[in-house]
Amino acid sequence: MSRIGIIGGSGLYDLEGLTHKKDVVLDTPFGKPSEKLLIGELYGKEIVFLPRHGIGHRISPSEINYRANIFAMKKMGVERIVSVTACGSLKEEMHPLDFVVVDQYVDRTNQARKITFFDKGIVAHISFSHPVCPQLSDVLFDAGYTASKDLRIKMHKGGTYINMEGPQFSTLAESNLYRSWGMDVIGMTNMAEARLCREAEICYATLACITDYDCWHPDFEKITVEMVINNLHKNINNAKKILHGLIKNLPAKRNCGCQHALKNAIMTDRKLISVKTKKDLNIIIGKYVK
Repeated sequence: MSRIGIIGGSGLYDLEGLTHKKDVVLDTPFGKPSEKLLIGELYGKEIVFLPRHGIGHRISPSEINYRANIFAMKKMGVERIVSVTACGSLKEEMHPLDFVVVDQYVDRTNQARKITFFDKGIVAHISFSHPVCPQLSDVLFDAGYTASKDLRIKMHKGGTYINMEGPQFSTLAESNLYRSWGMDVIGMTNMAEARLCREAEICYATLACITDYDCWHPDFEKITVEMVINNLHKNINNAKKILHGLIKNLPAKRNCGCQHALKNAIMTDRKLISVKTKKDLNIIIGKYVK
């Protein structure tokens, strides 16, 4: 059975209603994921849950082992991942406590985050012009739109997520620069996840939970952790309800190109790929490289 993966952000460690729950501890060729994986069932579907920062928020955005997280999901048979992420708004019309189903990303990270499975003797160039899965994003938005009527929240379909390095928040000059570029929301984690999911042929979508207006807005000129956390807790409960709707209505089969993203993307001569690399990446490249 294919599984649905949920990557939880700050404070989102579980989903109410999960049955037959068990924890799985995994290792990967890239090290250990952020936390043990929680597996359970909901609406007759198997769910794999992983908190990206670890339980208790122990891991900084720059220090997350993104490769291990996505590889562990792949190893568990996950075909689709929804990332729940806190973010700041760079648009007046995108208010705190609103939700955005992101459809584009811009990378502004400047440290050596590991954002590809293809290194050390194997090269692949995936298409990434449209970085989220359209089918998964549509179902996610529909679930949010349906829930919004009762929750009195606002859903936004589409938007560009600019991925800053962090862990510090933006300077005022940076915030205004990103606004001048037309960015919609700002966060610290999702670009690496989106890249790696595409390489692993996993569908990926972001549910961005707006906690603040970043520092460009006069009412949010001084962003504090207390301010963010207060809105974050409100968003978490609403996000859980949206995820319930998504899981309930997600079709059993994928109808998108994500599952074939690596076809014709691996450039390296098969004879030159080491036995170890073939073994380590087998769950990702096995159907293309024997």
